[in-house]
Amino acid sequence: MKAAVLTRLREPLEIQELPDPVPGPNDALIQVEACGICRSDWHVWQGDWTWAGVRVELPHVLGHELSGLVVDAGTNARNFEPGQRVTTAFHMACGKCHPCYSGHSNRCESGYGSIGFSFNGGYGRLVIVPHADVNLIRLPDAVDFVSAASLGCRFMTAYHGLVDRAVVRPGEWVAIFGAGGIGLSAVQIASALGAQVVAVDIKAEKLEMARREGAVETVNASTQDAAQVVKDTTGGGARLSVDALGIAQTTRPALRSLRRGGRHLQIGLTSQSEQGQIALPVDAMVLQ
Repeated sequence: MKAAVLTRLREPLEIQELPDPVPGPNDALIQVEACGICRSDWHVWQGDWTWAGVRVELPHVLGHELSGLVVDAGTNARNFEPGQRVTTAFHMACGKCHPCYSGHSNRCESGYGSIGFSFNGGYGRLVIVPHADVNLIRLPDAVDFVSAASLGCRFMTAYHGLVDRAVVRPGEWVAIFGAGGIGLSAVQIASALGAQVVAVDIKAEKLEMARREGAVETVNASTQDAAQVVKDTTGGGARLSVDALGIAQTTRPALRSLRRGGRHLQIGLTSQSEQGQIALPVDAMVLQ
């Protein structure tokens, strides 16, 4: 199969011909029809997250936002057959451990890991999805492959954060810092839930996209004090702030943009300059 292969950190990927992967008895072999490029791929390409134990053995095939067609399925994969249109979440689950049974398959204890990180992913024409009956999701005919590829990471992550963790409520002001894939997904979801969204970024074109996706206000943090503008816009601060990027320049102003009793949702992960550590305004967090 053809694949874009990471052979050296921070160097262009190499297009190579690799042996076709062979599915095990519980697996499915997927022909990739669309695959997103996530900031997480960039982090790995940079050599980030080694401080959090994330390492890939080179050469490696990245890509975890994918959709495609089932080519082959193992003898124990009974729910899927060749030709079916599918997508998957980026984290692989067993469906048998306590986290899986309790609705937290993203914390699965099986050790399958994440597609494109723990094993080769969607930057190759073919990819293995382990425990296919648990991890594959059949696509409705109305959902195209490109749209489906955006669901398993950026959209699902934003949805879980906003709906399950932060429990966004209609009418709340939500300040979303960072209008990339996660941030724009969060704008869509929060708006659909009836929240009033303020989107913050440093690029005008991203802020315009945020408005198209439902943001009622936007703030360009390259020219404005984002936290103060959010407070002025919302009449005292947001009920919920979301850091969808994960750097000090977004985390701290996101926290400062909250009103008393506000809550913060941290989705973004750090880069080389922070290496997992961002100083937080702890006193303000406690007192407010």
